[in-house]
Amino acid sequence: MLRWRESRVDEPAAHELLTEYFAGRAAGFPATQGLYRTTFPVTEDFIEPRGVFLIALDESDSPLGCGGIRLLESVGVDGLRYEVKHLYLRPNARGRGLGRALLAELESRARAFGATELVLDTNASLAAAGGLYRSSGYSDIPPYNENPNATNWYRKVL
Repeated sequence: MLRWRESRVDEPAAHELLTEYFAGRAAGFPATQGLYRTTFPVTEDFIEPRGVFLIALDESDSPLGCGGIRLLESVGVDGLRYEVKHLYLRPNARGRGLGRALLAELESRARAFGATELVLDTNASLAAAGGLYRSSGYSDIPPYNENPNATNWYRKVL
């Protein structure tokens, strides 16, 4: 059974997952875009109420993946924009719907924080990720940041 554990991004299990995520991204990054730029997350951005970082655990408490949300800015009068970051599953956990479950849990946490929309960026080389986001109700938007690794930006109204 899949469980979630809140974690600081600088705790050992989270750091291990993030290191795997960044190594995989760097290894598979399109050469036409130059070098992948690794930026570890700022711990304070993923601590309530600004955000949360989750580790997905299997029935034996082994980490399967991770992901987080962080507050970006206010939107309009009463809205809050959060960003999905570092959604990652280990290769042995892929293809079983766990990415969709993790994304849904992050969306639920964002709603609990009062978010009215979620945004995220990704790279076109991550076709499965793009498919997950589109099939989960995310729409293409113009760039909202200057992430040099990103080619696609998405938004979902909550």
